[in-house]
Amino acid sequence: MSSTRTPKSVEVEEALAGRRDPQAQIKNQIKNKIAPAVATIAGTATAVPPHVMTRETVKARIGEVFSLDGPRLDSIRQVIDNSAIDQRYSVFPADYTIEPRPLTQINAEYQEKSVELGLQVADRALAQAGMVPTDVDLLVTVSCTGVMIPSLDAHIATIMGFRPDVRRLPITELGCAAGAAGLARTWEYLTAFPDRTALLVSVELPTLTFQRKDFSQANLISAVLFGDGAAGVVVTGREAPGPRILACESFLFPNSLGVMGFDLRDSGFHIVLTKDVPDVIRERVKELAEGFLARQGLQRDDISAFLLHPGGQKLLSYMQEELGLERSDTEISWDILRRYGNLSSASVLFILNEWLVQKEMPSGSYGLLMSFGPGFTAEMLLLQWP
Repeated sequence: MSSTRTPKSVEVEEALAGRRDPQAQIKNQIKNKIAPAVATIAGTATAVPPHVMTRETVKARIGEVFSLDGPRLDSIRQVIDNSAIDQRYSVFPADYTIEPRPLTQINAEYQEKSVELGLQVADRALAQAGMVPTDVDLLVTVSCTGVMIPSLDAHIATIMGFRPDVRRLPITELGCAAGAAGLARTWEYLTAFPDRTALLVSVELPTLTFQRKDFSQANLISAVLFGDGAAGVVVTGREAPGPRILACESFLFPNSLGVMGFDLRDSGFHIVLTKDVPDVIRERVKELAEGFLARQGLQRDDISAFLLHPGGQKLLSYMQEELGLERSDTEISWDILRRYGNLSSASVLFILNEWLVQKEMPSGSYGLLMSFGPGFTAEMLLLQWP
């Protein structure tokens, strides 16, 4: 029997390989620059609450709010100056935000405001995709800055009139990584159920976790870093003109449970944020990105769009440096950080929205989307423009 591999036999072998390994066929198509229209980003939307906190206002008031003076006040003001953040948004005015309130009241405020913002971005994202609520088969919500049961997705589905058989997936403890993780779950769902549609909604209200009586360095950094906002993304298996999600991976950093998170106390959420976060990411980001791309048959030079979560100016600088990027490659991430601060899970979705609004990407262009969060974990997605 001849061992010659004819074009037909190669085709058969690749088809059989795809049946044995569901990822094999996708990887082969990526390598050949043929992106399957499994999950297309058909619509995006963002929203912020009305109250603005400028850098100068925070710098002027932080000493009074936290009873700081001397070297410690000088130090935190230097952090503010170096933050690369011009302004952030809040669901309440600053004078109300800084006052301690019972956890029951804070959580009621979280429910009211998260539903309000969630409805806005869900409606706008669906409108941009040319869809209505009854088109949605899977509704994913992500948030880490409050607790509500029934979850946010149940409220959105009920108020907007989603179908009774809509599938719901609330993700509540992935922090800043949850926006990317939510996108990954929509891709997995659409891979299993082609021709369906998913809606991802992220709402983060970190100003509701403000702790005036917590004088830890982590809390001070949090007070000058995080802002409120919401984002919505429609991902569909139907024909649509947006970029396609081709692959996704997660990485859980060993022995990193204490790097980032929240402690829930009687007074509410207290930030856990070690000074090691930028270095933890710096040590691994190049290896993670290159390994992920290699498993898709790609290299870093194949990537035209870098959608990187701007956790802070040091973290974003380290990612840029380790990945060998220029400031022009990450300008949208820097712009989102400057205009909104760190929006937790919504940040990377704000960046995605800006890429779609501002950039005309050539057909076949690849994008790498990355975010990091508690666990400590990394989430990575590969995109391609049709």
